[in-house]
Amino acid sequence: MNNFFDNQRILDLIWKRKLHFIVVGIIAIVLSAIFSGPTFIKPKFKSTARIYPTNNIAIFSEESETEQLLEIINSNDLKRKVFTSLKLDSVYKINKSNPLFDTEMFDKYNTNVSVSKTEYETVQIKVLDENPMIAKQICDSIIYFFNKKVGSLHSIKFWEVANITGKYIEEKSHELDSISERLQNLRNSSGIISYSSQVEGITEGYMLALAENNSRTTDAKTIKKQLDNLKNYGAEAYLLETKFERLIEVVDSLASVKEVALIDANKEITYSHVVEHPFAADKKAYPVRWLIVAFSAISAVFLALLVFIVVDYRKNE
Repeated sequence: MNNFFDNQRILDLIWKRKLHFIVVGIIAIVLSAIFSGPTFIKPKFKSTARIYPTNNIAIFSEESETEQLLEIINSNDLKRKVFTSLKLDSVYKINKSNPLFDTEMFDKYNTNVSVSKTEYETVQIKVLDENPMIAKQICDSIIYFFNKKVGSLHSIKFWEVANITGKYIEEKSHELDSISERLQNLRNSSGIISYSSQVEGITEGYMLALAENNSRTTDAKTIKKQLDNLKNYGAEAYLLETKFERLIEVVDSLASVKEVALIDANKEITYSHVVEHPFAADKKAYPVRWLIVAFSAISAVFLALLVFIVVDYRKNE
């Protein structure tokens, strides 16, 4: 057993059995060439696309945009849309009445479609199919439904913002109407149209009347009455006016937020920049026949070597 794998002995055996090895190698090459042909292994064509996230696809997660792009593309929801749009059940020859329909569809899809992140933060999509046009269409569909999915998620978020803002606008508008009514009643009863602008003028007019000793004139009495109204109702008028102005600013601000949210909710833009567009390949990518033939020939010759070593060892025992 010590010399079972003796190098010199193996070299002598190879030289002695060289014709056998040649025959085994030729047979392996011929058989592997036949069985790796289109009759036994259907050739597949590859379509490739590379996309880069754009227009701020981030929604909730703190992950990078590229990682979120990967998650969305790998979601079952997006895959089902690709299944339906291209009728992949017919392409993959899977019957819808099959109780394992979903499992088999996803397995077949995942076998033929791979999505990965490159070192440059782009996402590469590779699709294999027996029909080069189908492979390209799957690539295009993945990109299309990715944009639709992200657009839908953003639209839902912005519609929520618009609806919430709309409720606040309605609430603040009712409050504004209430204050406006109170302010109007106060103006009718007190004559205070604008506290900020009236208080200075009325005070100045009354002081001038006092300085000229005209405090008993009709004008002076009118000014005195207005001044008394300012003393009695001025604070309330000032508070109502201030609150009214602030509410107008709040409503205007909320209206602007709602308008932007509605624009964002209804806009249709892409969320991926296609760095490399897919195309229908004119050369098969699978199987790689020369690799199969080479591996088969080497494996057959190596196996033959082991058999001959065992036979030779037993013969010499």
